[in-house]
Amino acid sequence: MMRGNAFVVLLLFMLLFLSACKDKEEVVVSADTPEPKEEQSEEIEEEIKESLPYKAPFTGVGSEVENDRRPVLVTINNHPHARPQSGISDADIVYELLAEGSVTRLLALFQSELPEEIGPVRSSRDYFIDIAKGLDAFYVAHGYSPEAKAMLQNGVVDHINGMQYDGILFWRSKDRVAPHNSYISGENIVAGMEKVKADPVMSQSPPFVFYDSAENVTIETIANTIDVRYGSNESFHHTYTYDPNTFTYSRQSGGETTIDRKTGEEVAVSNILFFETPHRTIDTVGRQEIELNGGKAYIFQAGAMREIEWANLDGVLTPIEGGQPAKLVPGRTWIHVIPTKPGLSQSVTFTP
Repeated sequence: MMRGNAFVVLLLFMLLFLSACKDKEEVVVSADTPEPKEEQSEEIEEEIKESLPYKAPFTGVGSEVENDRRPVLVTINNHPHARPQSGISDADIVYELLAEGSVTRLLALFQSELPEEIGPVRSSRDYFIDIAKGLDAFYVAHGYSPEAKAMLQNGVVDHINGMQYDGILFWRSKDRVAPHNSYISGENIVAGMEKVKADPVMSQSPPFVFYDSAENVTIETIANTIDVRYGSNESFHHTYTYDPNTFTYSRQSGGETTIDRKTGEEVAVSNILFFETPHRTIDTVGRQEIELNGGKAYIFQAGAMREIEWANLDGVLTPIEGGQPAKLVPGRTWIHVIPTKPGLSQSVTFTP
């Protein structure tokens, strides 16, 4: 009888031992095979990027749906009293050019999206209209130089102007004084297209080409901080600072960070281009005549700088490298047009 009890005890002991081993084995297996949630998430994001069938024509950013909206080009005031501006953080491309003296204006191109508020809207110049024509963009301004007025009256581009639509499509901000207080919405731009019977659909694609990502850029000359000056006025001294985590540059003007007044969002650009070209003062006000034929250029992207060229390809100001359009990093682009006197080497400096 004692032997039978001993056998039962031994059997129970063995069963408990095997059960403990099994539990331990399960714990070990569980510890050695954690769920790679973060890696899986990154792989999924990368697959989504690669599978997006469409690319925005002016940013190269992928999309699930094709956007055939006609590009809109708006003259935006860049006087210190007009800053911060509204809508510029949503612009696919911003062109910065001299308007008079050392004062620049911005041409903000919207195609990927049309913001809720854009401005302050300012007056046109003939070379602004030339850029709009080359892009086949619907052009928006408030006011004009004599040369620009003649071009608009002759129908060089489809457009609306605040001189005809002030208080109708354009409105005046109460916290700023004229001429720094004219604004328009994306909705009113669409309404303006309907008023003048302009085609709302894009008719041509720009000659821009894009890398798959910023990681594909060949790094030769490192440039993490860039300074550009228009004359000696510190209000038109701009600084760009590269962020390697986002592959984009932040921007400062006159020591103040460039933000969007409506959203509070900081402007972040993936490409900064500098196009050198002859300028000539044509009147006592200081208005400029600017050639848009091509010349020397700098390109900054992915924390690096290269000396390239630029050309006017069927009206579109285009960076050129090795005889072909230079590749851009997907994202937003800022294009500075710089006078040949003093030229790129004097106007633009950078540090690693």
